[in-house]
Amino acid sequence: MTPHRFSVLLSAILTTASLAAAAPAYDFFVCANINRNYVIGSKIITTNGVYQRDAAGAWQHIGYNDTGITAVAFDPRDRNVIYTSALNGLWRSLDGGKLWRICNDWSMTEARDVVVDPNAPDHVYLALPDGVAVSTDRAETIARRENGLPARGKYTQVLQVDRTRAGRVFAGCEVGIFLTEDGAQHWRRVLPTKDTVYDIQQSPHDPRIWMAATHGAGAWRSIDGGLTWEKVATAPATNPLYNVTFDVTNPQRLALGSWALGVLTSEDGGATWIDRNAGLPAAHHVWRVGVDPAGLLYASVAAETLFVSADFGRTWKPDALAGSLINKFLILPVSAK
Repeated sequence: MTPHRFSVLLSAILTTASLAAAAPAYDFFVCANINRNYVIGSKIITTNGVYQRDAAGAWQHIGYNDTGITAVAFDPRDRNVIYTSALNGLWRSLDGGKLWRICNDWSMTEARDVVVDPNAPDHVYLALPDGVAVSTDRAETIARRENGLPARGKYTQVLQVDRTRAGRVFAGCEVGIFLTEDGAQHWRRVLPTKDTVYDIQQSPHDPRIWMAATHGAGAWRSIDGGLTWEKVATAPATNPLYNVTFDVTNPQRLALGSWALGVLTSEDGGATWIDRNAGLPAAHHVWRVGVDPAGLLYASVAAETLFVSADFGRTWKPDALAGSLINKFLILPVSAK
């Protein structure tokens, strides 16, 4: 090998090693409702709620056992501070899930989502069937902030915080997507729809890119930070799209979860979509999809189990959490525990 070729090879090796060393590490969580064959009064014992996948690929339960947990969020400064949205509102733990308390009164129930502002971590946002509530003191107190939300149609299924700017939050409601840029003091509609917005996600690769999934209005995309939205013409609008997810390992890969269409994937940034249901139950009742830090694609199939694919949906196999319905996939950069 000539000195020049060796120099080029060494440079490539060092560059690859540098990129690998710089690659962020992530934690992967789900909110699972494991209720197969369970009815009230049954002696069947199920463990529901928040699970984290460990280094060996097993799922470890965190916190309390509740079939009504819809989402989980963490304080980015301290992973021991955990918030969950549930049927009776907002729960908080300060000790990693050992002790919990309900943070709201009876006027805030059936919560759908909870998020923490990474640039203002004391600020916690709660999605409700009749609007949005906000805490600015780490859930010591919480109050509604709905100025600009419609009197009718403010059912809020999902909230998503813009990671680039404090106080900038999107709400997916019954009549569209609403945006606040001042910590929910004021909201304005940036996308009107006639169908509920089920999911809103910001690209982990480019913060200007956002995707949204709706009940019957298809998928939507924004390339200007969520100020304007364009319908994804190649994504189906015939059936509910329950969520959309980005692959943190590959900016070109996305996936959609649909009740009757199953899993749809794109490997060209959303330009085209392909059905990826080989190995999934025939009804294709996919409730949620998620991509883990290694690029494995997961699908939650109603009343079945969690399925996993190592080839981005081309083939599937059962994974774990039998009888579960996954309400949320959450992937977070590893932080101080």
